[in-house]
Amino acid sequence: MKQLNNRNVVITGGARGIGFAVAEACLRAGAGVVLVDLKAEDLTIAADRLQGGDAVHCHACNVADEEQVKALAQALKATPGSLDALVNNAGITRDNLFMRMTTDQWQSVIDVNLTGSFLMARHLVGLIRKSEWGRIVNLSSVAARGNAGQANYAASKAGVIGLTKTLALELARYQVTVNAVAPGFIETEMTQAIPEAARDEWLRKIPAARPGKPSDVADAVVFLLSDDAAYITGTVIGVDGGLGI
Repeated sequence: MKQLNNRNVVITGGARGIGFAVAEACLRAGAGVVLVDLKAEDLTIAADRLQGGDAVHCHACNVADEEQVKALAQALKATPGSLDALVNNAGITRDNLFMRMTTDQWQSVIDVNLTGSFLMARHLVGLIRKSEWGRIVNLSSVAARGNAGQANYAASKAGVIGLTKTLALELARYQVTVNAVAPGFIETEMTQAIPEAARDEWLRKIPAARPGKPSDVADAVVFLLSDDAAYITGTVIGVDGGLGI
């Protein structure tokens, strides 16, 4: 039996990296997926790669723009079928040392990573509640504990944990679970941009002695979306090869 048979899952940042891997895993588990990302052309490429046919739908949207999120919610409301789950994966980095970080670098990361997760949950939760079975999974990070050169990113991901736990408390009465996944060092386009010396330093800290794969994170997300996790809410699952120990 497929874990997510006939469920419909919205995945932000779904055109590449971890979001794309989550989409692949959801399709294998029997779900329909709605990919959300900034650029329509990236979504078209992702949909073609997924080869999911009618089980894949795409919407271009900037999750940090409330008007665009409202428009997305209206489009999903007009789409036949239920909306069962949301995966808040969209995220950016604008790394710099704290004393050199510009206000724009700070705010842009907070806007996408934290405010974007809030806006998506805020405007889609009404649709999710209608199914009388709901799941929200937010992507945090091991960096939520703090990481030099990432004051903005660490703050946004720590905020995601606080948001997750609060939504879990407020939405439990509606049978909607809210959990977070905190990846460690995962091989994606984002981590490929990290300087080699910093990358080597990260890898030396990982007890598993290897970087993670997007599929490692996706498997944890699918578990939290499934009926097997029906009594789990407000939890943060680390997918980090032991980095968070």
